[in-house]
Parts: sequence; C-alpha cells; structure tokens
Amino acid sequence: MTDREIMPYDVVVVGGGPAGLSFAIRLKQIKPDTSVCILEKGAAIGAHSLSGAVLEPGPLEALLPGWQSTYPGMKVAAAQDEFLLLTAKSALRLPTPPQMKNHGNLIVSLGQLTAWLATQAESLGIDVFPGFPAAEALFEDGAVQGIRIGDMGLAHDGTSGPNYAPGVEIHASLTVLAEGSRGSVTKQLIKRFELDATASPPTFGLGFKELWQLPPGRTQPGKIQHTVGWPVDSKTYGGSFLYHLDNDRVYVGYVAGLDYRDPRFKPFEAFQQFKHHPHVRGLLEGGEILSAGARTIAAGGWQSLPKLDMPGALLIGDAGGTLNVPKIKGIHQAIRSGTAAAEHFAASGRSQGFDAHWRESPGGRELYKVRNIKPGFKLGLYVGIANAALETLTGGKLPWTLANRADAGQLKKLAEYTSPDRHWVDRTLAPRDRVSSVDFAGNSHDESQPVHLKVADTSVCVTQCTTAYGNPCQNFCPAGVYEMVGEGAERRLQINAANCVHCKACDIKDPYGIITWTTPEGGSGPNYQNL
Repeated sequence: MTDREIMPYDVVVVGGGPAGLSFAIRLKQIKPDTSVCILEKGAAIGAHSLSGAVLEPGPLEALLPGWQSTYPGMKVAAAQDEFLLLTAKSALRLPTPPQMKNHGNLIVSLGQLTAWLATQAESLGIDVFPGFPAAEALFEDGAVQGIRIGDMGLAHDGTSGPNYAPGVEIHASLTVLAEGSRGSVTKQLIKRFELDATASPPTFGLGFKELWQLPPGRTQPGKIQHTVGWPVDSKTYGGSFLYHLDNDRVYVGYVAGLDYRDPRFKPFEAFQQFKHHPHVRGLLEGGEILSAGARTIAAGGWQSLPKLDMPGALLIGDAGGTLNVPKIKGIHQAIRSGTAAAEHFAASGRSQGFDAHWRESPGGRELYKVRNIKPGFKLGLYVGIANAALETLTGGKLPWTLANRADAGQLKKLAEYTSPDRHWVDRTLAPRDRVSSVDFAGNSHDESQPVHLKVADTSVCVTQCTTAYGNPCQNFCPAGVYEMVGEGAERRLQINAANCVHCKACDIKDPYGIITWTTPEGGSGPNYQNL
C-alpha cells in the first residue's frame, strides 16, 4: 500500500474555472479564517479554459465590485448583434432572439479572466495549485472526505517509474466539484450518490473555437454574430459564433449538439465547412490562426440538473450543468453558482440544502425559464425555432417540461441511417486536418505516461462497432485520438492519447459506453492562449 502525504483543509475546490474561483473568493470574503485550496489539472490557471466567451458582468461585479477598473485582460464591449440563417450559399438575417441580445455585455478571454481571478484568490490567502489533477474522491462514513491527487511519474504500463511520486490526499470538511463539463470525479460521485435519479439524462454540445489575426480594417470591435443552418442539415443541432475583438482579431466558433443521429457526421469538419461559407470566408482569408481548442458544454439545462449536494460535497458550474444554452452563456451562471454555494455553506456549515438553494436562486430560475428551448430542437431546426419563439413569448410558463435524451443513445446504426448530402466544399483555410488543429492548442502530454483514455474492451471496437456504427470515435473526436489501424486479423484500435484536448466527447458519445476519460499526469493537455 502506498504511503501518501495528507494535507488538511477546511475546503478543497476541484477546478480552477470561474465557478471554483468564485466559490473560493466569496467564502474567504465571508469567513477569512477558512482554509481553502483549489486544485487545477491544467499546467496554469486558464490553460484549459475555453468558452465563447461573452460575459454578463453583473454576477462578477457583485462578487468583485469595480473589477473592470483593475482587470488587465481583454474586455470588448458588445456593440451589435446579428442572427443569421445560413444556406449553402446565402445568409438570411433573422430577428435576434431576446436571449441572445448582448447590450451591456463584454467579450472576454476566459483564460485571461480565470488567471486574473486566481490572483484575486491568492491575495485572500487561498492556496491555488495548478498542475494537480483530482483522480478520485475519498470517503469516510459514507460522506466525501476529500480528494486524492493523481500520481506522478508512472510508466506507460502503470508501474512506478524512476520519478514516481504518489498523489497527495487532501482531506476537507467540504469538497466542491467545479470540474466543468463531464468532470471525471463528478461523474463518479453522481453515480455513487445517484444524484441523477430524478433528472433527465445529461446532453452536451461539442464546441470549437479559434482566435484569428486578420488584415487591418476587417473587424468591427464588439460585433457579435450567431448563425444556425448550414453546414448541418435541419435535423442536426448546430450553430456558430463570430465575435469581433480589438486589434484586428476575431473569435470564430461552432457548437454541434452531441445528440446527432448520423454515425458518419464529423463535428470538426462541420466547423471547418462553416468557415468556408461565402458570408465568412472573405472575413478570414489572408488571416492566420493564433490559437484553437475544443470543449464540450453541458447543454441539458434545468431538467438535466443532478442533485447538486451530497454528504460532504457540492457540484457547481458546468459540473452541475448550470450553463444557459439559449443565451449561449455559462460564465455568469458559473460565477452565480459558485457565489451561491459559498454563501450557503458559510451560513449553514453544511453541503446539504444547496440544491434547493440554487434552484430558487436567480441562476436556477433563469434555467427554468428557458428549459424547453433546447429540447425543442430534437424535432428539427424549424420546429425548434418556432418552439423557442413560443417559449420566449410565454416566459417559460407553459405547463410542461420537455425531457432530454442521452446523447450516445441517439446515434443510429449505419444500416438505419442515410446520411444527407451536406454540400461540403473543398477547404483552403487552415487548419487542413484535426492533427494540425491540435498544434494550435499548445498540447503537451508525455507519451511515456499511461494512456488516460480507458477503453473497457477494445474487441468491441474491432467487431461490433465497426459493423454497426463504422467506429464513430474516429468521427466525433476533434483531435484524432482514436484511430483504427491495420487490416483483417491485425486490425486494432490505436489511441493517440498525446493528441487529447480534454474535450471529453468520447466519454459522452461512445455508443457502447466503454470509453472512460480520466485525468492524465498533472499539467498535461492543452495550453490555450487567449481563448
């Protein structure tokens, strides 16, 4: 048995994103003597942070009044909204839905914002530990007791290498899970405590984002554009964003719903096709990508919220699913949930009761109001738009709540689905392929470490999945991690783990449920710059 160092804290927070940092800051504001540490798997705070990211500043202003006067990062005031329906060759201007109007909001870099929030946390005496991934929860008398940090220096076969160091155990009265979408420890705890027993299955989107430097004079700082329609068919949920920044830069992004049915669909290719639409291509030609990344978003909303409290622990932010999909915004909700959780714990000294507290809070009520908009799109784009208009007009007061379905179960078998002609064009804009895109993510994985993507039975991939689905892991992974190699009896699954950008789509969309994403060695993964 490995002897592990034990570090005691009053509270341990797993995840250095906006939810976890906001929780820690607010708790320290209320109870300065509370000992708090934050564990972050990325090499630095912000290295794994990826969001659109248009910020509703109200919750951050409430947490840190006057923050804009001292914040050194990018903040571009929203100036103009556009909402477009794309066909293969045209763009039809539609009325901007109320939820997507951005007057008073700011375009920011989430990586810059979280790095700055970490300095605010440290100034309050909070210990922030980047490069320390949470591997598993610890338990005592049926309650969560803390977190074990992942071991370092393991050889490829999982044995102790020459630089082996066992992960420390953090023991705490309260463990706060702020891991973001499809958190690995969160997933374990939801199952153990049956937190999803009365919720709809979670559903997710796979988001892509690139930062482009353009020739002078092309951008209109503060302009915010969203599109639906092409390059996906009307039965596939997908949409884009273009956020015009300062200094002739633009954020280019795309979100594909992981509830798609087509086993041949490739979300990464859809994103690249979007960039070649006549309405977009002229903006980007002659520019260059500065950085790129991919991440899943928790898109289930109100009905997919698991219970957010359990003995000794809380779920906050995207770990609990607080993102507002119709608004395409999650940062303000993450800050709200972190702040609300801190105030609840400071007042009660307990984890229990936070779930009810959140649901009655402004953040919970915001989710309830829009709960039926995203599920309405499962009947197609045009039905979804009509349903969204009805839900908006009635303020979410209709007497029903539409259920979500698990993303993996929506995938059809090859023999059951005829893929549409998507009218995709030859690509000329970078990146040329998924592996090239990974270069813009700043990835760093030591290939001598164990593979962190666990496939329970690879024979399923070679036999059942090949025949039934055509190995869709090769299609939905945005980084070329999964690759079927060899022929005949030599055919096998090859896992290119060093490519992984930690999006976790594989853990969500695998139709057999045999892929489990786990944390690699501390500091591994992407190093997003200004995303």
